[in-house]
Formats: sequence, structure tokens, C-alpha cells
Amino acid sequence: MISIRVQSGNVIVKTDKAVKDCWIDARDVTQEDIIRLEKEFGILPELLTDILDVDEQARIEKEDGYIAIIIRLPVLDTATEIAYFTVPFGIILFPDKIVTICQKANDVVLDVAHNKMRGLVMRNQSSFVLNILSRAAFIFLRALKQLNKDANQIEQTLQKSVQNKELVQLLSLQKSLVYFITSIKSNELILEKMQKLPYLRLKEEEQDLLEDVIIENIQAMEMASIYSSILTGTMDAFASVISNNLNIVMKSLAIVNIILMIPTVIYSFYGMNVPLPLQDGNHVTIGIVIFSLLAAFLGVILLNLYSGKKIRKLRNAKKREGLLKN
Repeated sequence: MISIRVQSGNVIVKTDKAVKDCWIDARDVTQEDIIRLEKEFGILPELLTDILDVDEQARIEKEDGYIAIIIRLPVLDTATEIAYFTVPFGIILFPDKIVTICQKANDVVLDVAHNKMRGLVMRNQSSFVLNILSRAAFIFLRALKQLNKDANQIEQTLQKSVQNKELVQLLSLQKSLVYFITSIKSNELILEKMQKLPYLRLKEEEQDLLEDVIIENIQAMEMASIYSSILTGTMDAFASVISNNLNIVMKSLAIVNIILMIPTVIYSFYGMNVPLPLQDGNHVTIGIVIFSLLAAFLGVILLNLYSGKKIRKLRNAKKREGLLKN
């Protein structure tokens, strides 16, 4: 879908024809849109292919007739396996117009189209690009906060019961953070390069805006790194919990197996074809059952005493370590 917009006062409105200082907004691009961008606006097909490639990294380059900037923006799509991911966003600066191309609609483009960005001047292309980059950093921060909120909700669910579904969701969030960190780093390289490029011709106030955008991008990077470290530690902790729960279950099964072995041994003796004590008695069956139960009960008591003794030894060892540290 291709829309043409112009700025009327402080408001961006749609128009039918491409005029001077207009904004060509191409999002959710189809094959027909690609053909139109090539023929009507003279954009190279190689550049369009790069912008629509989901793995394309951020870069800036100057061609004959226009300047092409590719950055990466965050996208939320709950219908996909990984809800939070990033997509390339192309900004093509012609002398008389601006063309933006994105494979999927995102919050940055929607905010610009719906006049949610103050101080945006489409006639000043450098300012327009810097405002887009500033909004991208803000959207990254907002997406990171939402991602952290989702992670906290999943952790609360996991504290009640460790399920595979929640662990898969945490893994998905971890992948999203990796995508965010990679994209923010590539955007940071673009911002640093913009400080040195002579053909952008940034004014003094635009240089100040660029520095603010760099600071916002650094904040997004630090927040993404912190959330990634926290999430990694959380997943490691739950992996330890799962392993510990498995050890507890195996220990319980081993205890049950040991207790059941006691009556099994007794019954095995009386199943052999050799003379045994009390085998000719009238109540030998009842006696064997009672003796087996008593022996199993005694085994339970001995195991509990042994386990309690080991626990007391561990506690005493920890107390001694605490005293030594103090």
C-alpha cells in the first residue's frame, strides 16, 4: 500500500499526487507496489530487495539522485511464534520528496502518519530522519518495557507450576531481546556515521537533536542488555528448579523401592523349596504379612533417622561457614 502525504501547517494529510516536499509512505508492500516504486519514483530494484529482506542490517549510502538509509524498527505481532521482532525500514531522500518503505506497518510510521510527533517538518529532510530515529528509540524503549512486563507475568506463573508452555514463552522473549540488541547496535552505527557524513549537511540544532537521539539509543541498548541478563538468569534458575524437582522425585521413588524390597525379600525366602522356620504353622501367612509390614515400617524409621542426621550435619556445616565468614 502506497500513500502520498504532505504537510499542511502542523498536520500531515493525504493527497493524490506527488508534489514537492511530499512523503511517499509505502508499507505492507506488494509486488504491484514494488513495480510502481521502480517505475514512478526511480528506485533501484536492488535497493528495494534489500529493504524488504528481513535480515538486512542498517546502513546508509548515497546513490545518483537520492540518499538511502536503512534502519531497523521494532514490530509486535502476536500471530507469529516470536511476538517481538524487528524489520528493516528504508528512508530514501530525494531532493524534492521523501520515500519510506517497510514490509510491515509499525508504530513509528503510524505515529508520523497520525500526527503524534510534534515539531516534525517534512521540508527539512535531515530533521525528518532524526525525528524518525528518535521515535524508533522511543518505540524500542516502550517495547522493552512491555516485554519485561510479559516476562514478569510468565515468571509468576512458573513460580506456581513449571510448565513447558511458559518456558517456551520465556525462550521466545529471549530471542526477541537478541533481535532488539542486534538492531539497536546497527542503528547506533548509523547515528555515528551521520555525524561524519558531509552530504547530510546537519545544522547546529540538528546536531543537538542527533546527540539526543544517540543518548536515547544508548539508553535502549542498556535497557535491552539488562533485561536480557535478567531473563537469562531467570531461565537458568528455573532450569535448576526443574533439575532439583527431578532429583526429589527420583529420591522419593528410590525410598519407595527400598521399602518395597524388604517384604519382597521375606516373601522370596518363603517361596523357595527348602525347609524354613514356621512354614508348617496354621497362621504362617498372616505371620509373614505382619512381619513384612513391621520390617517395612522399621525401614521407614531408619531411613528417616538417616535423612534427618544428614540434614542436621548440613545445617551445622553452614552455621560453621557463617561463623567463619563473620
